[in-house]
Order: sequence, then structure tokens, then C-alpha cells
Amino acid sequence: MKITITGAGIAGLCAAIAFTKAGYETTVFEAAPTIMPVGAGLGLAPNAINALAALDIADDIIPLGRRLPYFRILDRSGKVISENNSDMIGRKFGLDNFTIHRRQLHNALLSEVDPASIHAAKKAVGLENDGSQLRLHFADGTSFKTDYLIVADGINSVIRQQVAPNAQKRYAGYTCWRGVIDNAGALAEGASETWDTTGRFGIVPLPDDQLYWFACVAADANDARYGNFVPQNLAQHFRHFHTPVPEILARAHGQALLHHDIYDLAPLEHYAYGNVLLIGDAAHCATPNMGQGACQAIEDAATLYTELCKDVPLENAFIAFEKRRLERTQYIISQSRKIGSLAQIGNPLLASLRNTALRLAPASLREKQFEKLYNVTF
Repeated sequence: MKITITGAGIAGLCAAIAFTKAGYETTVFEAAPTIMPVGAGLGLAPNAINALAALDIADDIIPLGRRLPYFRILDRSGKVISENNSDMIGRKFGLDNFTIHRRQLHNALLSEVDPASIHAAKKAVGLENDGSQLRLHFADGTSFKTDYLIVADGINSVIRQQVAPNAQKRYAGYTCWRGVIDNAGALAEGASETWDTTGRFGIVPLPDDQLYWFACVAADANDARYGNFVPQNLAQHFRHFHTPVPEILARAHGQALLHHDIYDLAPLEHYAYGNVLLIGDAAHCATPNMGQGACQAIEDAATLYTELCKDVPLENAFIAFEKRRLERTQYIISQSRKIGSLAQIGNPLLASLRNTALRLAPASLREKQFEKLYNVTF
């Protein structure tokens, strides 16, 4: 039996780990010329930590990260609008506000997968299904026969678009820059986002004295005004923001930035298509406003693992996976999009009303939201 995975990012590697632990061999194809993570920092919430534990790899990954004491939403002056205390959340749901550099997480996952099973520079561009076997076609003109295919090659997946032709990317209305600075020192103790009518700025301390930052500005898709922005441009745009935002952008001077318009994927009706299964961003890409992108990819793998262990035909395991994952991931897509719209409000009056409402929101409301997000079993 041949099982193939397209994509060697977090979703694809976690899926390979799930199959291996369930007793299956996989072949992984990655479009990039080398197996190298692209990104900066990321956070893992309790649901992701519990999913890593279900895959029996949490103990290898937790020492690589850093637990932060809080997450705050601030206004431009630095005044707290809302705060989530990590100790309080952790007592009920497990390790929270855990940050790690994407490179470290990716390398830890890679170490769990047989290197001989991973092939780079193999961009999947087409799929044939003769009813009994699949033939995967690559951009280099080669092809590969397989019995089952796990599609984990992201929001722009060509194969996803072939099996689910009605899938639609949706622009969120803002563009985002990301970077990491070294020797961060005492610039920030916890994670924060500053919300203002002119844009949004996020700060996430990482292990090894690094700090991940991001900046979001409302813009048209492919907006020419922002295509060539460098840290100096961002420093000018966010010059009125509280400390340490100006210091962070000054420290980023001369660095190459990651810059992307923000998209999500309109909710799909299915993830399972016979002997083909969509996972990760190829299935349910959400905007990053809930910090759940990597978390949901890991959840996918943990859920898949439990279904694979039930000794049923893989098609049945894929259908069971879909039943367990569809509603939850659709909820996260919807909520994350709403949070992004709320955070990017450009009208001063509406922004003031938003800030007041968040300051007055009872803790019980946030706890209810945490319950829905973090209380998941595998």
C-alpha cells in the first residue's frame, strides 16, 4: 500500500508522523528546492500541545519553546484593552501561550520522519484517478503512482483545487509584515497586539532571546503602496505607537521582511474524497488572528492518528476524520475572520466603542470561548 503526502510543512510532517506511529509507511513530496521552513515565530495553544502529546512528541518539542505569562491587547498608547493570563488558562486547559521559532518546530518534526521518505523540488501540479490508483504529476514532468494521497501543500494547493474545484481563497482586507530580532533582552515579557485605526502591531517573545513581531495595515490586495516597504517605512507608519514598537522596528533596520497579503479559505463541504484527504491549510486555512494555523494542522494529525489506529479501511478513516474536523475548523475560520475585521477597524468612533466593549467584557465570556477552543480530545 502506497501512501503519499504533498507538502513537508507542519501539516505534512505531522501527518507523516501520525501514519508512521500507526504502522504505515509514507512518501512525502515538497515543492520547495530544499526542506527549509519559511516563517518566523508561532504560538502553540493548549489544544496543540495536547495534540502533540497524542502523537507522543510533546516532550521533545516543549523544551524548545518558551511559555509567556500573558497575552494583551493594547491601544496605541499602551493602555490594556484586554488580557489573558496564561496561569489561569493553563490550570484548566494545559500549557498555554507557548512560543517557538517555526524553524525549531519544523526541525523537531523532521527528526521524527525518515529522511529517505522526503523528496524536495517536487511540486504537485496534477492528479489522475483511474478508480483504483492515483497518479500524481509534478512540475518537473515526472509522475508517481500511489494508493492514497494526503494533500497538505497549503492554501494554494493545485491538487486541492482539482478535487474541490469550488474552493475559494478570500482576501481578508489587510497586508502583513513579519520579522524576528535577536538580543531582544527586556523589550517584552509577554505577547501583545496593539490595535489602532492606522494598523496593528504584534509582539511575541521567543526562546533564545529572540522576538517575533508582525505589523498589519488595511490595504487592497497586491497594493502597490506597500509592495516595497522596508523597516524604515514601517517605523514611519507606526511612529506614534507606544514603546517598544519604535525600538523593535529600529532594530529590524536592514533586515529582509516576510510580507504577505492575508487570505483564508472559504469553508469547504468535504475534506475526504475517497482515497484523497485534505488537511492543514489546504483544507481549512484561516486568517492568523486566533494563532491557530499550526495548532489546527497538528490537531489534524492527532485526529488522523486516532482514526488510523481503529483498523478500518483508510477511506473510512478519512471519512471519520472529516466528521470530527469539519465543524471545528469551519468555526475557527469564521471566528478568526471576525476577529481580524474587529482588529482592523479604521473608524475612530467604532474603534473606541470596540475598545470599551472589550474592556467591559466579563471574564466568563472569555472562559467560554477558551472552553470551545481548547477543550478538545483525540
